[in-house]
Amino acid sequence: MGVSARQERREQLAALQEAQRRAERRRTRLIVAAAVGVAIALVVPTAIVVWNAERDAQEAQAAAEAPIEGAEEFTELAATHTTEDVDYEQSPPVGGDHHPTWQNCGFYDAPVTEEHAVHSLEHGAVWITYDPDLADADVAELRRLSDQHPYLLVSPFDGVDGLVASAWGVQVQLDGVDDDRLQPFLIKYLQGPQTPEPGAACSGGIGA
Repeated sequence: MGVSARQERREQLAALQEAQRRAERRRTRLIVAAAVGVAIALVVPTAIVVWNAERDAQEAQAAAEAPIEGAEEFTELAATHTTEDVDYEQSPPVGGDHHPTWQNCGFYDAPVTEEHAVHSLEHGAVWITYDPDLADADVAELRRLSDQHPYLLVSPFDGVDGLVASAWGVQVQLDGVDDDRLQPFLIKYLQGPQTPEPGAACSGGIGA
């Protein structure tokens, strides 16, 4: 093989190697771009979810610091322990004489005894009573809420339309689990300033 032929082959090999290096760089850029795209696709929605959650929490906190639309307040409520049935003025009740044993906070799929639930209110619980015919998805959301808040009592209640949220001396009728007033009510009244016995237990009583 002559010198010119060897030189030509070296040039062809060098050109081929350069083409391979360009292809490798191009492939690397594509892989990096794809990885960045995947990362953005994962990170951006997560960041949006976190941002939305923080915004919602701030809005709920601000709403809790203002009067809650439709909330009724009741004063001069008795608080004597009794084992007798109590004829409450409000339905569901928001306070009054009650059983010596409180209802354990949590979720119930059957009605609880009012006198036990009122004792839980005295300890700072919020009692969400719901229509027994409430949609399954909404009931599931109420169960989730009860898992998040140790002083939340949830149970069905005959005669309730949608939801009613009650704390000691205060109550609001809600349109459903997506009512914008629900979270502010929980923030404001779970162990809120209206609680006659703040910090008293909502476990170790009766029920689940």
